[in-house]
Amino acid sequence: MPEPSVPLIPPRPAPAATRHFSWRGRKARSVAYQVLAVGVIGLLGWLLVSNTLANMRLRGIQSGFDFLWQPAGFDIGEGWLTYDATSPYWKAFLVGIVNTLRVALIGCVLATLLGTLLGIARFSRNALLRGLSYGYVELFRNIPLLLQLLMWYLLFIEYLPPPDAALSLGDSVFLSKNGIAFPSLSWADGHLQFEIPRIGEMQVEGGAALSPEFMAVLLGLVLYTAAFIAEVVRAGIASVPKGQHEAGASIGLSRARAMRLIVLPQALRLIIPPLTNQYLNLTKNSSLAVAIGYPDVVSIANTSLNQSGRAVECIAIIMLVYLTLSLITSALMNWFNRRAAIKER
Repeated sequence: MPEPSVPLIPPRPAPAATRHFSWRGRKARSVAYQVLAVGVIGLLGWLLVSNTLANMRLRGIQSGFDFLWQPAGFDIGEGWLTYDATSPYWKAFLVGIVNTLRVALIGCVLATLLGTLLGIARFSRNALLRGLSYGYVELFRNIPLLLQLLMWYLLFIEYLPPPDAALSLGDSVFLSKNGIAFPSLSWADGHLQFEIPRIGEMQVEGGAALSPEFMAVLLGLVLYTAAFIAEVVRAGIASVPKGQHEAGASIGLSRARAMRLIVLPQALRLIIPPLTNQYLNLTKNSSLAVAIGYPDVVSIANTSLNQSGRAVECIAIIMLVYLTLSLITSALMNWFNRRAAIKER
């Protein structure tokens, strides 16, 4: 006799999980700790600023950034912006910032090119080329940057010929103790024309020129940073599996084309993050230019500090400038890193 069928009862749906906020929960504690940390940092900052201002008032030291609109009263040796001693302090700082940017941007480009070539040369089949690349890296990254800047500056101002007997390179480029002069574009009668420098009675006249201070700073930063970038590139290439090199050879690519089309694009994912650090280091190391008289933002701030007595304000401007440059560099490199990762996929 068949057993009576038992009606199937569908299972009850699980009750919806309800999240109740609790001050004892992990999320609440995390938020509370962060708020507390920000509050403590803010309180310490307020105490530091208030105590500094109080002590400055007791000693009769003026404070504030109103001095930025007063005449600077000093000249600047070089710069792209129009400036004289009657210009305000803020314009002097702007000239220094532009000079810092000029060294940093050109230095990053040249150091990247040189460092990439040196990093690739470490994998050359030519033993001499590999040895020279290795020796370059070990030499320049183990000598303090300040000593390198002083060395290049002394070479330029001591061993180059005087301006009235400048060394001619192709009758259009002249090298002397005053720097390097080269042809430049200039306006004439509503159109552009090349202005060729020439040796005058006392110095090289005409064209554009780069001061020995600028050349020493740029050369020192490029050679020093390129040694570190070479190691970054070498490590990135070494991380690519050997099979990728063999795959390029199997389809008939030369070693150079396989390196450019297959290996380097894959190595970028490991090269870009440490490369960002080297760009930041180069930008911040440019502050050492004050040791050889290049008028960067640190040099301008030191002169302004001595004349105005606004030490805290001038140091704060320096910190703000380098912080801003570092954040902009990091943001641009992070954007480039994301683009590279998307293309790799």
